[in-house]
Amino acid sequence: MAEEKREFQAEVAKLLDIVVHSLYSNKEIFLRELVSNASDACDKLRYESQTQTHLAEGGGEFCIRIQIDKDAGTLTIADNGIGMNHDDLISNLGTIAKSGTAEFMSRLSGDAKKDTSLIGQFGVGFYSAFMVADTVTVFTRKAGETQGWRWESDGKGSFTIAEDDSAERGARMVLNLRDDAKEFLEAHRLRAIIKRYSDHIAIPVMLAEKDKDEETVNSASALWTRSKADITAEQYTEFYHHVAHAFDEPWLTVHYKAEGAIEYTGLLYVPGSKPFDLFQPERKNHLKLYVKRIFITDEAADLLPPYLRFLRGVVDSQDLPLNVSREMLQHNPVLAKIKTGLVKRVLSELKKKAEADAEAYAAFWENFGAVLKEGIYEDFERKTDIVALSRFQTTQAEGWTSLDEVVARMKDGQEAIYYATGDSVANLKKSPQLEGFIAKGVEVLLLTDPIDEFWVPSLGEWNGKKLISVTDGSADLSAVKADEQTEAAKPEAADNASLDTLIAALKLNLGDKVRDVRASDRLTNSAVCLVTDAGQMSLHLEKLLKAHKQVDQDTPRILEINPRHGLIKTMAERVKAGGREAVEDASWLLLDQARIVEGEMPADPVDFARRLASIMEKGIG
Repeated sequence: MAEEKREFQAEVAKLLDIVVHSLYSNKEIFLRELVSNASDACDKLRYESQTQTHLAEGGGEFCIRIQIDKDAGTLTIADNGIGMNHDDLISNLGTIAKSGTAEFMSRLSGDAKKDTSLIGQFGVGFYSAFMVADTVTVFTRKAGETQGWRWESDGKGSFTIAEDDSAERGARMVLNLRDDAKEFLEAHRLRAIIKRYSDHIAIPVMLAEKDKDEETVNSASALWTRSKADITAEQYTEFYHHVAHAFDEPWLTVHYKAEGAIEYTGLLYVPGSKPFDLFQPERKNHLKLYVKRIFITDEAADLLPPYLRFLRGVVDSQDLPLNVSREMLQHNPVLAKIKTGLVKRVLSELKKKAEADAEAYAAFWENFGAVLKEGIYEDFERKTDIVALSRFQTTQAEGWTSLDEVVARMKDGQEAIYYATGDSVANLKKSPQLEGFIAKGVEVLLLTDPIDEFWVPSLGEWNGKKLISVTDGSADLSAVKADEQTEAAKPEAADNASLDTLIAALKLNLGDKVRDVRASDRLTNSAVCLVTDAGQMSLHLEKLLKAHKQVDQDTPRILEINPRHGLIKTMAERVKAGGREAVEDASWLLLDQARIVEGEMPADPVDFARRLASIMEKGIG
């Protein structure tokens, strides 16, 4: 096969420019990335060879070798892991072979501080080699195959691939170092970098230079098997960087050994920032499963519930067979018990953190609260624990608060916990439905995550108090006393007879576009709002479903009018004088106004514009 030349994927070309010119403030990171990739390659082959023993034949013990050649100005990083074939080279080194590529590229800015936290999350650490190298050449042969390959690039837009019969199993990467990167040809410099960043890797990292004996420069023991007392905070952090392919600092580290009927070790991390794939539909977990220190898979779906998918780390079991397959892991009783133990431990650690440092816990909640709340809806057994860990923004509290704190602040006569759902806290605070609650000092939860529409109905109540939406027609504030001054300052309401006549006119004018029309005690400043009847889908949920084409028709709602508002009183007088026809246009504008406040379009935009122009003309004239 002749040498084949290909262009990098457009996203890779942009990425390479950012990597080379501005991404890493500390260039030594490249060695960490390449050693980490080599370790992963060995882990993958070790797993595959459990069931296909021939794949690992003739390769010796797994190891990573780093060779210094000062005369040639090259640094070589080699492993005897899984290796790559022609197609692997194109998909792994020529493209960003991960879902979320578009999102990734949109978030890259060229700002080193911001971008550093992104690059590892997308499995693109290989490209860090171009920070220190003019050219990178990879010699590789995939385990189980006879044909070897050579991949080469200067990182400036293209790469070449050609057959190479000299390539051994695994991958050997040769970096032709730039003049300003010659420091990485010094053994003492490399030794320090490996010790700092890669000491935890369970595969020996060997360092060799001309006329000197090869030496092992890392501990080559799995970090999670060591005693906690022997592990430094820096070592924990570097292992997090390795296992999570991340560059941020972990928010929480949980390292423990479970003993008893089921034995396993867990080293789990809560990231300090949101992983890129947190809200992808697959909702995959990202724990690596080991059996007796042998890597098995990072796709054990039953190892964690989806609502804890933000966790990173490893679990090492003593009770699963070494030759366990990914298929055998599905619904495995041992794995189910490990999962139960992991969830219990993580929720316990989160509780400790929440009680010990509310400010730090608030940072966690802002990153992962929307995910953790999925457990209230999905995990019946632990939903009470998750609710206790949940934090909310409200109409009264500064920052985040718990449901227990909201209950403790309830007003005399208040029998329910009230909440509002919407797209943002800022918009919710302007909602007409909140006016009466705010006027009486009743605290309202402000819920802005899509999952809120599902877990709240499934929970139903908390501490004996029902959870009721402010848009629910059954929300009743009559038993809650208002401040006397506030009550005295209220405008006079339209008389009952006039109000009844107006309501009858509105019902006739609007017909089946509304479920009912009635006077409201929840409005103080606004003229009108929409509320739901018992059993109806909430206004916000219907909006979400319409956005996803799950609902195509509007559900008629209850139209509530404010009998103390000047507009309503004027309309009542008009009806009294001229019948329902006198307020026909105004009736439709009232309904459209209520829809617009909810973020909806007028029922008929053309008619809305015509009616508005007509009424403005009369008013101005």
